[in-house]
Amino acid sequence: MRVVPATTRQGVLAVPDDLAVAGWWDGGAWAGDPYGTTVIAAHVDSAEKGVGLFADLLDVRPGAVVTVRAGRRHAAYRVTTTKTVLKQALVTGTKAFDQRGPHRLVLVTCTGRFDPATRSYDSNFVVFAEPVGPAA
Repeated sequence: MRVVPATTRQGVLAVPDDLAVAGWWDGGAWAGDPYGTTVIAAHVDSAEKGVGLFADLLDVRPGAVVTVRAGRRHAAYRVTTTKTVLKQALVTGTKAFDQRGPHRLVLVTCTGRFDPATRSYDSNFVVFAEPVGPAA
């Protein structure tokens, strides 16, 4: 999976249009950092382009192991919690972007009811994971 920085000048995570690419919120931690949150988001699907990179994320359950690779480094994480929230509650209702405390990984994709008028889902599926060990 290709992950690119995807933060606007206002500090907002903007998911890349390319369904095969995930966006990393570069206002947060790098994968494997000792503290802070690494936030990565990608599309679940598109009416025009089909299935997105994070379509399978909707099936992830606590206990699953996720590995993030960056160059020669990799960090493994164990999923602790999943949560579905309305999009407007992503920041305030989940603390997904909170940089205080020990390191963790947060993965985000769309879910819920699709609104054809706005061409978007009303909710986000959020996966929270903690490091299995130090990054290698």
